[in-house]
Amino acid sequence: MWPNHYYDSGVISNISTNTPSVSGYENDLDDPSLNFEDVNIFDTFDDVFADNNQPVATLNHELSQTRLQQAQALQPIVEQPIFTDPMNETMETMDVTITNHQYTPTAAAQSEVMADPIESSNMLENAVVNLIRCQDDADLSTRAIPELIILLNDQDQVVVDQTTLIVYQLSKKETGLNAIMNSPAMVSSLVKAVSQSNDIDTIKCAAGILHNLSQHQQGLWAIFKSNGILALVKLLSSQVESVLFYAITTLHNLLLHQEGSKVAVRHSGGLQMMVSLLRRDNFKFLAIVTDCLQILAYGNQDAKLIILECGGPVELVRIMRTYDHEKLLWTTSRVLKVLSVCSNNKPAIVNCGGMQALATHLTHQSQRLMLNCLWTLRNLSDAATRCDNLKPLLQNLVQLLTTSEVNIVTCAAGILSNLTCNNQMNKSIVMQVGGIEALIRTIFQAGNHDEIIEPAICALRHLTSRHAESDIAQNAVRLHCGLPIIVDLLNQSKRWSLIKAVIGLLRNLILCSSNHGPLRECGAVPILFQLLNKANQLASGNEQFQSDHIEDVCMNDIVQSMLAVLHVLDQNVVH
Repeated sequence: MWPNHYYDSGVISNISTNTPSVSGYENDLDDPSLNFEDVNIFDTFDDVFADNNQPVATLNHELSQTRLQQAQALQPIVEQPIFTDPMNETMETMDVTITNHQYTPTAAAQSEVMADPIESSNMLENAVVNLIRCQDDADLSTRAIPELIILLNDQDQVVVDQTTLIVYQLSKKETGLNAIMNSPAMVSSLVKAVSQSNDIDTIKCAAGILHNLSQHQQGLWAIFKSNGILALVKLLSSQVESVLFYAITTLHNLLLHQEGSKVAVRHSGGLQMMVSLLRRDNFKFLAIVTDCLQILAYGNQDAKLIILECGGPVELVRIMRTYDHEKLLWTTSRVLKVLSVCSNNKPAIVNCGGMQALATHLTHQSQRLMLNCLWTLRNLSDAATRCDNLKPLLQNLVQLLTTSEVNIVTCAAGILSNLTCNNQMNKSIVMQVGGIEALIRTIFQAGNHDEIIEPAICALRHLTSRHAESDIAQNAVRLHCGLPIIVDLLNQSKRWSLIKAVIGLLRNLILCSSNHGPLRECGAVPILFQLLNKANQLASGNEQFQSDHIEDVCMNDIVQSMLAVLHVLDQNVVH
């Protein structure tokens, strides 16, 4: 088996999820120079839920209310016109209007809803007047915070509902947002409102405020310190689209930019909730969920096992098989890539059709998607040696050997090496699609890239042994001018693992008598004698050498293999 040395990679990003987006660079541990451009998953709130059953037009109508309409609606509270605004400037709100629960401070209502109606009415009136008249005044925004905190903790749900709407409006302005971020008590009250309220309008507004806070590092810290992550994870079970949107995008920003968030999300059951969200059908929403899963699973074995236990591999493979949106496929392939280095997840991904699903994207025009699929297939291939229905994949891999991109050829050669190991069907398919010629050409063009040469040699070794067409393969290596290239590798290579692979291939090739003469003409015998002497020194425990194992290669095995080849090529060799 061609060994698996490729590991998962993570996100390095300085850009927040802003209504919402996924942005960042991918830096593969396999290729530190491989970087990808910023990726904006989607740009508008409408864009997230455009495919859902709730009409976007209706949601926008609920979310939009003019400044003049707000002022008129609040007149019963302040008991006089606040201002008139002929310019009709638009002020965006959540999908609840202030007129849904108009608060009129009559004597009867006061006695029913508030313990101290005059004080609560005055505080709400002052907060509204300060907000509408002086939204850009930082000092007044700060002065309004203490009153708003009291109102957020009021026992009357109507007061809390309207107060969260006021604070949401405040959070839409820079001065107001700064005032909220600078008040730990305010952030704690908002987290409490999200956690304890049963009123959906209150939850929507509070979640929207936390989302606005998450656009700034100070806001992320405030949410984290107020135990907001636990509250946000609970919101992931909400059936209300806007609440779900705010929760997942806020968590995404926390995972990207706030230290300690990954641990907190895992401990809060966030992984389990996010895996359950993979069953939803909004591809742009799924792109954020899968990116969160990748961040949480990268470098954490326990997280990978949790995803497995929750049925994550099945859902991720389903996404790769079902959707055609490039950004979703890319983020999903990154999660699978992380899971593909886990020995427990490997067979689960393979058994649910992961190899076939990933193979369908090897011809995609997006190179970053294709590369992620290739690395994932490369990691999975040693667990898929008995997998069936891989003919399209094997055909694509042979074609990819002709590319000039080192990473692509490295992956293709490694996958072919593993999939042709002890699998007669795969060996026959590779031969039928011109695999012998493609592998020889790849070795010739690889230069000093041993990461390409070694798996290609191993693939040839598999193709020339133990299947019905092995004799044809042995002849094909000679007919495609492969013998001089193979012998030259023995003369130039300094790595014993590669030398061992080449000698193994030679043992197969000498089974065809037509190869004996050409191998002698290429100078194989004297080169093998030189290597035999060196390997024998290592195997005999010469004091000059510290071990009979070099690069995990047993020198005794090397000696025996070379003697077997020399015995056939040179009948005068003395044992």
